[in-house]
Amino acid sequence: QVQLVESGGGLVQPGGSLRLSCAASGSILSINTMRWDRQAPGNQRELVATITNNGETNYADSVKGRFTISRDNAKNTVYLQVNSLKPEDTAVYYCNAFLRRIGERSYNDYWGQGTQVTVSS
Repeated sequence: QVQLVESGGGLVQPGGSLRLSCAASGSILSINTMRWDRQAPGNQRELVATITNNGETNYADSVKGRFTISRDNAKNTVYLQVNSLKPEDTAVYYCNAFLRRIGERSYNDYWGQGTQVTVSS
């Protein structure tokens, strides 16, 4: 069994900041890429940021310069620092881990349950 648990969402005013966390636990052998996606009401889920196990990062154009993804491999945790928030950043944020479970040969995608971020004055 593998679980990804997100935390850190909430209500914030425009221009504010939050730090999202996502901890993976369970029978994990190795984690490759971790990522954050988001989905706003009525919209498709979109990629926000990715980070490899070597620390290479990639961002959606809409968040470059405002969001920072990082990870702690010892804790199997990925973070998303979100700054200069805008109302259009309002969404449910989901974390993903592309990982290999103990006893398995292949890597597979696992998702968290999501954390709500609402940007409003």
